Amino acid sequence: MIKLIASDLDGTLLREGTQELNPDIYDIIRQLKKEGVHFVAASGRQYYNLRNLFAPVRDDISYIAENGSLCICDGKVISKGLIERELGLRIFQAVREFGSCHCLLSCESACYIEAKSDVFINHIQNVLCYDTRIVDDLSDVQEPFLKIAVCDFGGTRDIQTYFREMFSGEIKVVTSGNIWIDFIAPNANKGSALAELARHFDVMPEECMTFGDQYNDAEMLQFAGTSYAMNTGAPGIADFATNTTDSVEQVLKEFVKSIHTNH
Repeated sequence: MIKLIASDLDGTLLREGTQELNPDIYDIIRQLKKEGVHFVAASGRQYYNLRNLFAPVRDDISYIAENGSLCICDGKVISKGLIERELGLRIFQAVREFGSCHCLLSCESACYIEAKSDVFINHIQNVLCYDTRIVDDLSDVQEPFLKIAVCDFGGTRDIQTYFREMFSGEIKVVTSGNIWIDFIAPNANKGSALAELARHFDVMPEECMTFGDQYNDAEMLQFAGTSYAMNTGAPGIADFATNTTDSVEQVLKEFVKSIHTNH
């Protein structure tokens, strides 16, 4: 019996660049809760942003934010991953040297960006609606670094190659959506965060169901006994899942219906 369901957001529950969830998902989450099934929002996005996206059910679900670097249940931190400061400073420098991309630093209190590009500032504050602090230099931020993300509005191909060659020996570099690559702390990913959450709820991997579309979802898809890769996902991502689908909502509606039938 499935007891824990985790879904990615961008490209999975949020399709074709939309920034608002299909309202059906709120009813589905309420129905799941009634049946004793717990829902988890698992994303590269920040915790604050996820709580706003899931506002109607925000206190009924758990959160795997920042691609697994922050896992929160009932307002309490279940697990956390941190990037060494010295490595973070070198990544900021590499972003400056590359030039045509933008950097976002995620910390527990908020995210930080530099006051360099009005287009990027607008995207973070008004499109993604992140809790954002603007600084002159990311190197001045003294909070521990949860995650570093680099954005190229033209797509991830160039930045992925450049930053992987430079840093993949020291830190995980993964695509996250169509315009982002994320630097994720060692041992922090959506799969390890979900494993911590499963332990917290005393749930086995085979009692978990997951949904994802990018390689930052791979560990989470592999962890769960039942997993769905999106048909529109990254090439090869389906190899990490037990099934594929076009619609998370459709799978979950059928799952809820099957619970009622079995009662």
